[in-house]
Amino acid sequence: MVALAQTDWLADLALIGEAARRAGEVALSYFGQSPDVWFKNEGRSPVSAADLAANEMLETMLRGARPGYGWLSEETDDDPARLSHDTVFVVDPIDGTRAFIAGERTWCVSVAVVHEGRPVAAALYAPALSEEYLASTGGAVRKNGEPIEVAGRDGPRLRVATPQDMLNTIDPMFREGLERVAHIPSLAYRIAMVADGRIHATFVKRNSHDWDLAAADLILERAGGRLTDSAGSTLQYNRPEVRHEVLCAAAAPLLPSLLAQLAPASRG
Repeated sequence: MVALAQTDWLADLALIGEAARRAGEVALSYFGQSPDVWFKNEGRSPVSAADLAANEMLETMLRGARPGYGWLSEETDDDPARLSHDTVFVVDPIDGTRAFIAGERTWCVSVAVVHEGRPVAAALYAPALSEEYLASTGGAVRKNGEPIEVAGRDGPRLRVATPQDMLNTIDPMFREGLERVAHIPSLAYRIAMVADGRIHATFVKRNSHDWDLAAADLILERAGGRLTDSAGSTLQYNRPEVRHEVLCAAAAPLLPSLLAQLAPASRG
């Protein structure tokens, strides 16, 4: 099937950018106000009234504007009908809900348009930080309107965000060349930090989901980085299974050496 013209993705980018901003303002109205919180997935994952309100706003606005697109959101029951659509919205109304509930500012609204398995337009909006990332396939990536790019090796050590248990699987000699960055609760925002050069890379434990990744994946790609599985393969979205295995996001030239360290973690 022939992909839609770039102008169509730019129209979608404008749409999802506006939707992410509106959803962010909805979520921000709950921030620091002790919203109601429930737990899903056998009590492992929190969801707040803010997540649901932002999700409702996004679904109404986006599906109303593009009724022919499929829909995949963390806060909407999965409908297998999405698999019959070449183009879908992939949404996380609040990525970093635990941080949001705790009153930490590192959370964001994540919205992507995915076409034939890959993101073609992406918006991340972190309203508590006043930060917005926008990207489209074949186009520029911008943070608050300014171009961004990944960092090269700019010193003796690489700044890497990684869980401690994954760090422990890395070869000790290689580990000496890493500076571990403190935990960043929003995975989408963490990948965006690779895109804007604040960190060089992040390792991602298995069981992240499409909605955590799709928008940030494109933002990173347009900034000169890649998000891959442990074999170096590009991720595919809108599959029947929306969970992913161990991943790495990094500036493209740095990725091979980092992936070589992931073998133990990917077997764990």
